[in-house]
Amino acid sequence: MSATAEPLDLARLRAEAVERGPQFWRSLEELADTAAFREYLHNEFPRLAARFDIAPDRRGVLKLMAASLAMAGLTACKKADHIAPYVDKPADVTPGRALHYATALSIGGYGFGAIVESHEGRPTKVEGNPDHPASLGASDAIMQAACLGLYDPERSRTPTKDEQAMSWDAFLGEVAALRDEIGNREGAGFALMIGPITSPSEAWLIDRLRAAYPRMLLCVHDPLAADGERTALQQVFGRATATLPRLGQADVIVSLDADFLGEGPGRLAHARAFSSRRIVRDGATTMARLYAIESTPTITGASADHRWAVRGSAVPAIAAALAARLGLGADVNAPVPSAALDAIAADLRKAAGTGLVVAGPHQSADVHLQVHAMNASLGSFGLAVDYIPPPDYRPPGAVSLGALVEQMRRGAVTALLVLDANPAYTAPGDVSFAEALVKVPRTMHVGRYVDATAKASRWHVPLAHDLERWGDIRAFDGTASIIQPLVQPLYGGHAASEVLSALLGEYSASPLDTLRTYWREIGGLDDAAWRAAIQRGVISGTTSAPVVSNAAPVLSSKVNPAGTGIEVRVVPDPWLRAGEYANNAWLQELPRPLSKIVWGNAALVAPATAGRLQLASGDVVRVARDNNAIELPVSIEPGHPEEVITIALGFGQSAIGQVGNGVGANAFPLRAGEALWFLDGLSVSKAEARAAVVTTQHHHSMEGRDIVRNGTLAEYVANPTFAKDREPAPSGTLYPPWPSREEAWAMVIDQTACIGCMACVSACQAENNIPTVGVDEVANGHEMHWLRVDRYYTGSVDNPGVVFQPVPCMHCEEAPCEEVCPVNATVHTHDGLNAQIYNRCVGTRYCSQNCPYKVRRFNFLDYQPFAEGTGSPLAALMNPDVSVRSRGVMEKCTYCVQRIERGRIEAELADQPIADGAVTPACAQACPTQAIIFGNRNDPGSRVRRLHEHPLDYALLAELNTRPRTTYLARVSNPNPALAKLEEPVHG
Repeated sequence: MSATAEPLDLARLRAEAVERGPQFWRSLEELADTAAFREYLHNEFPRLAARFDIAPDRRGVLKLMAASLAMAGLTACKKADHIAPYVDKPADVTPGRALHYATALSIGGYGFGAIVESHEGRPTKVEGNPDHPASLGASDAIMQAACLGLYDPERSRTPTKDEQAMSWDAFLGEVAALRDEIGNREGAGFALMIGPITSPSEAWLIDRLRAAYPRMLLCVHDPLAADGERTALQQVFGRATATLPRLGQADVIVSLDADFLGEGPGRLAHARAFSSRRIVRDGATTMARLYAIESTPTITGASADHRWAVRGSAVPAIAAALAARLGLGADVNAPVPSAALDAIAADLRKAAGTGLVVAGPHQSADVHLQVHAMNASLGSFGLAVDYIPPPDYRPPGAVSLGALVEQMRRGAVTALLVLDANPAYTAPGDVSFAEALVKVPRTMHVGRYVDATAKASRWHVPLAHDLERWGDIRAFDGTASIIQPLVQPLYGGHAASEVLSALLGEYSASPLDTLRTYWREIGGLDDAAWRAAIQRGVISGTTSAPVVSNAAPVLSSKVNPAGTGIEVRVVPDPWLRAGEYANNAWLQELPRPLSKIVWGNAALVAPATAGRLQLASGDVVRVARDNNAIELPVSIEPGHPEEVITIALGFGQSAIGQVGNGVGANAFPLRAGEALWFLDGLSVSKAEARAAVVTTQHHHSMEGRDIVRNGTLAEYVANPTFAKDREPAPSGTLYPPWPSREEAWAMVIDQTACIGCMACVSACQAENNIPTVGVDEVANGHEMHWLRVDRYYTGSVDNPGVVFQPVPCMHCEEAPCEEVCPVNATVHTHDGLNAQIYNRCVGTRYCSQNCPYKVRRFNFLDYQPFAEGTGSPLAALMNPDVSVRSRGVMEKCTYCVQRIERGRIEAELADQPIADGAVTPACAQACPTQAIIFGNRNDPGSRVRRLHEHPLDYALLAELNTRPRTTYLARVSNPNPALAKLEEPVHG
């Protein structure tokens, strides 16, 4: 839905929230119960009549029925394509059986371990590698979308010079000419720019290159890097150092603007460790406590027991005030109640070595110094926190982007090679990279897309995808992995190591040869260790050892005052990052965890700020710094800091592909100097125009029902069945019984563990060939995701609590959808699945009308035309175990029935029953916190059986007596009793 244009009465909304008490609400529009929201909600298919231009009379209804029949029937007859036998079958390939390979994916230059599924040489699905410390078997949306990025038909396909197609050999000739030019002057005049890397072999090649050309310039351009932590720890340890929090060992955690669950190279591991100390489903009666002080709403803040929203520039004062309460330095005024800081400090002291303070990477060196001193005073070193050498490659002598641009402007750079970076798009507004590039005679760009930097360069060379190249990479803790290809380069891409080797004069060096040479001669891997690394996806013995220092903690004495006026907070988009994934439709259409915005960014503001500026959602604001300005629509977000505007990076590109071009606004030009994350002094004005903020948060409503259930740890200990007691299910029924004599598949979703990261939704899409529909169709309420994660607010409009609830098909034992289907397309299977037979479905949509959970998706249009033999490379992406649906049919979650059948076949071959855990749906496999548990309820020893009998277990809308196989564990939080009566203001 696009945002409503109605202005909101903030005072009335605050009163309404107080009157509701603990009742949950999804959006400000729902809380206000606006006419536009009501109209949208009660229209099952918004603007459908406008699409077909049909009047709502008897004749019009008949036309719509005929149209639904045509959608299903006219596409049923397919033209037979040419069929060829699989004559020359590779020895290790069995048609119909998937192979799995261990590899690693690079996200922000860091490695995430992956197990990739391949069908007859086609990579189709990514899962996390259980042996890899950065994934632990889990994955995120970016990993799940990797296969779509591999097959993207808009990836760069050929080397070009001045936009004319060239060959790889021609590019090697250009490199040879460059070597001749700079060889006699030790590399003077040559500059190499690289994106963020942790690859040991690529770092080795660059070090060799710098030794051969000592006067060359090296620039590591990471637009999402922040140097506050590195600067602070360099001062403490006397060497480059990185913080490694051990969240699984922490009893009390204080986050100072650190979104450790949603950001950073260790986010999946941190989510697993954090949730391990929070869940109470296995009989635990204690749990860790999290305090969050943050400058924009995050999923870490949503998981906190206490949260304060403040200006980013106010965090240094808060850190100093908290440190003072731990006996470090003098107290200062801070925009968090003094009583709250007293309670937090007391909690930390009580936890001692298991207390942990974490600072966000975007915060200043002074904040990181305060945090380090606090952890030292708590005795947390070696318990709740370690320090290690940074895994990323930032050699001494590397120049900044600004320094490189200055050299380019002066004409001191005669040749520039940009490797896997896009500075023409990501450079700050005061660094005119594109203008300086014009003054460089020889420019070369190596990347996956013909992006802004490629268009501004003379030469462009396609860069190979992670799934089609050899390489290596380090994880957040230093662990190294081998990247092995699953397919030959589809579009003629080349690995970064090939380009670096060519600069060294090794024109015929293959990426595998370079990699093998490094790990044999430098890494010490013999053939057996190499094979083990390839098989496991992890190189043993490469995890970084903790840095030990006896130096006394350094305490910063400088606390800059917080800014005044409106502060602009820029953040990386959780899916697009710095824009490198902007052409991935899966990521564009995946709702952001809290705002639920898709296909673009917006100016996120607090309700109070919107009221002061007289802004409504959808109003366009102009944000400007000097000559750089952007316009984007407003989205009013509960829990956002006042007098702060948050804008996501990664949008607003004009040269990356048809999917990503023109989507949203580019906020990179607003950055300048050292103000890269918290921007002040910008002008903000309301424009005359309006623009839609397309979200999915209005597509469903609770209608006052008791859907989300939560309580505190104290309440759970006092009454473990508090969730069940609120709504006992009726016992009578008119439905016929469905006995499950063998398996009875069921699912339990733990709302305490769920952090709303959306990994389950993206995994479901990748596994089940679910299409994207585009921004207009999402605005019409036609998104196709089979699984959604509802976000609910409770309490104050200014600082509400947040609960996430994943909602797949409930697989009801007494399913209302099955009784109304006129063609028996919705059926019950012998093992309790509520199945959908696509060939029978004629699109009446009666089942959707009768489903109280609204988990069915109707394929209104032909969203995947490439499936009909158009020759698009995207056809190779499809999972062959799942049908590719054409328009006119109803789709829904199937508990990944194809995986169930695979598990059944393997069990029958072994003449054994299906073991507990042998079948894992895609959503459960991807979940970093293991919040989704699946299994056979008929097995008395299964986890899902035990959890169905857990005191916290409850059924969604149990009063309807649908008896769903999917149930929930109520959310349990652990607030500090000392803060029970303390108002937690959002003011910063």
